[in-house]
Amino acid sequence: MHFMTALRAAWQRNDSLLCVGLDPDPARFPAHLEHRPDAILEFCTGIVDATADLVCCFKPQIAYFAARRAEDQLEALITHIHAQHPGIPVILDAKRGDIGSTATQYAIEAFERFGADAITVNPYMGRDSVEPYLAYGDKGVILLCRTSNPGGSDLQFLDVGGGERLFECVARLVADEWNASGNCGLVVGATFPKEIACVRELVGDVPLLVPGIGAQGGDIAATVAAGRASDGTGLMINSSRAILYAGSGEGYAADARRVARETRDAINRHR
Repeated sequence: MHFMTALRAAWQRNDSLLCVGLDPDPARFPAHLEHRPDAILEFCTGIVDATADLVCCFKPQIAYFAARRAEDQLEALITHIHAQHPGIPVILDAKRGDIGSTATQYAIEAFERFGADAITVNPYMGRDSVEPYLAYGDKGVILLCRTSNPGGSDLQFLDVGGGERLFECVARLVADEWNASGNCGLVVGATFPKEIACVRELVGDVPLLVPGIGAQGGDIAATVAAGRASDGTGLMINSSRAILYAGSGEGYAADARRVARETRDAINRHR
């Protein structure tokens, strides 16, 4: 299924714009998972199974797996999501960016090795560095635009001519020139709602992946008001740590479900 088709269906089926980020940190796992060789997979599948009916997508961050030589557990996690929760798309948060020949290998890694439905990509090196991902027409390619970190303004606010800022240039290029297969999205941080509104105006109904609520302090009401598409969808609002570590005991998954439900419902109140 095309990533965008799956995403739209999940928006409707689960009545949700919530994306749960899977950033597993073993130092914060419940005690009963300590020293287990498959602790990362066990922790993440617990979160996934408890929240799958509340989300529009999941977003595993590759560094949290690769740093602990757990790429095999990432593969198993994505396989589990597809098998047990079909129709919920998986975004591999990798933020890749390299020359075309290397990007081709990263695309194979994301879509063929890991089986992800979409990937986050850094557009800094231009279209030829993004083309290998775009060639997978049924997979989502979600490009960094206006990120949630404070230092994002160092480059993203640069005037590239005629008063246009770099993040606006990226948004315009993606919407107008790179999205021929209708498989592009943009990353725009919840910590900057004015910029979310600016990007939405530039790109129409192109989906936006919005990190920054929860632990980073982004405002849900402002985010939804600024970023929703014309039909009230168009957003993948990510929360990771606030949901993953809502509890610290053996009932961590139930605690995660509670916070995920509260977050989804808070988002929906402003749609």
